[in-house]
Amino acid sequence: MSKNYRGYFIDLDGTTYKGKKQIPAAARFIKRLKAADKTILFVTNNSTRSPEFVANNLRENHNIDVKPENVYTTALATADYLDGIAGEKRKVYIVGESGLRDALAACGFEITNQQPDFVVVGLDSQVTYAKLETAVLLIRDGAKFIGTNADSNLPNERGMVPGAGSIVKLVEYATQQKPLMIGKPEKIIMEMALQKVGLSRDEVVMVGDNYHTDIQAAINVGMDSLLVYTGLSKPAEVASEAVQPTNSVRSLDEWKISK
Repeated sequence: MSKNYRGYFIDLDGTTYKGKKQIPAAARFIKRLKAADKTILFVTNNSTRSPEFVANNLRENHNIDVKPENVYTTALATADYLDGIAGEKRKVYIVGESGLRDALAACGFEITNQQPDFVVVGLDSQVTYAKLETAVLLIRDGAKFIGTNADSNLPNERGMVPGAGSIVKLVEYATQQKPLMIGKPEKIIMEMALQKVGLSRDEVVMVGDNYHTDIQAAINVGMDSLLVYTGLSKPAEVASEAVQPTNSVRSLDEWKISK
């Protein structure tokens, strides 16, 4: 018998879809959650896309009808976190894409390369040596170094391409400074997501396919987890982990939702 969770935090790639490929069980799972009136929040390490883009993609390509407010990205979590600690320090330099720029601008941050208070590094498919050079020099000059997430790779149609963590690592190596990381498996994104939905950690379960990001994030914040074997992690690998997921299923169709 599954616990009666009020909220479900759900990963995207590998859990809800696989690149452009649908996972039909995920669409059925979301329908069942909605029918049971559960709080649904897609929690993703992707900082490049807006919640509007993610919701549209889910609706148009994956038969999952959700709103932008059901989506929480590392870009939003980064903006929310910095908004909470920044006070008057509102200048930020960004290595990243429109999702990150828009989220920080919406929280009233000025995006500049002139004496910023923070340097935020995320995934940037148009990254140049000049952008990285600027980021490194600004951090060495005293700006606080923030990384959106540590994912080394991203799955796409061509294979496992470099993820945000690969860019963050380059800047870390050149500055000899550890960044403050926001995304899964860190607990910051989970704490920000809990604040957003107004639920406590014992009322929510984190659903994901990757033990090292999704499940570890739940463990780090003290939340229950549900590992689904439709993506990255394999049962044999997970069996050797010291801390096991709270729950695991081969397909989301197997999960019983308590009313």
